[in-house]
Amino acid sequence: DHRGPAFEALTGELLAALAPVFNCHGPIIIFPSSGTGAWEAALVNTCAPGDRVLMAETGHFATQWLRLAERLGLVVDFLPGDWRSPADPDAIAARLADDREHAIRAVAVVHNETSTGVVSDVAAVRRAIDAADHPALLLVDTISSLASLPYDHDGWGVDVTVGASQKGLMLPPGLGFNAVGERALDAALTRAGVARGYWDWQPIIEANRQGRFPYTPATNLLFGLREALAMLAEEGLDEVFARHARHAAATGAAVAAWGLETVCRDPAYASASLTAVMLPEGHDADAFREGVERRYAMALGNGLGRFAGRVFRIGHLGDFDDLMLAATLSGVELGLDAAAVPRAGSGVAAALAVLGGRSA
Repeated sequence: DHRGPAFEALTGELLAALAPVFNCHGPIIIFPSSGTGAWEAALVNTCAPGDRVLMAETGHFATQWLRLAERLGLVVDFLPGDWRSPADPDAIAARLADDREHAIRAVAVVHNETSTGVVSDVAAVRRAIDAADHPALLLVDTISSLASLPYDHDGWGVDVTVGASQKGLMLPPGLGFNAVGERALDAALTRAGVARGYWDWQPIIEANRQGRFPYTPATNLLFGLREALAMLAEEGLDEVFARHARHAAATGAAVAAWGLETVCRDPAYASASLTAVMLPEGHDADAFREGVERRYAMALGNGLGRFAGRVFRIGHLGDFDDLMLAATLSGVELGLDAAAVPRAGSGVAAALAVLGGRSA
């Protein structure tokens, strides 16, 4: 019974267990929604129609967030990017320094761009905002980085963190999250002007104080979330992050051994959640993916937006271990050979060397 005392206890347990995952001491709001719903909640609680929002073009999902903001009546200043690099803190600082009237209400960045496997430095973005002495709020999408990459909502000065259930939290889609700082809470009470009902933070915060929700929550997913958070706590978040980093290093070694190129240009910004791989000219990534799925019953991520048909993505996040990664990379290597994609050597051997601790 989601109105009963047992469920009230569950709500309090979940909110307490989520705090170290976000590194947030403020409210963490759980919506029955996709990540897109959590994006919308972040915007409508902090911005009013006509407000300017500064966004960085880091990939497909940054572009989707832009389109959503525009549909809400916001004016988006989009910093152009090549989809292979992180958000540029210097460009953000320069744009904010030019905004002497402080018309820019918020800066919105994607921490880990799911379409490209590129990570942006959120702490550096906050430093850029502070260096410009600008009051803009910082909104961050962690949909494919939460519980997979180190993240510090409070320490990095983030005002709203957007998350979802279907990646590092190891659940089906259906839960959206907003971790909220004091400045964002103040904005929701005094400044936000976009009409909102379902997405309004305040009724949820008030109901959560009694262990309740203002409308029917996604009960089964919340029970699943309790188990996911218990799994993360049992392994330890530092170990979780180290495992993801090891899998990213092994996958990167495999791609290099194949003689292929990752979308991420600079290895310093390579995602620990996924690796996006570019196929050589003349080879269709979607046809390659279809062949892998047909022959080996393994699904690879597709290229999105400007990388459609050019890129496939290898996910290595969540409940994933060394043996699963080795099998995944074996399927990719078999698929490359079946599709007559030229490769320089064995990526599987290179990855196993990393997993076995035989190379850096």
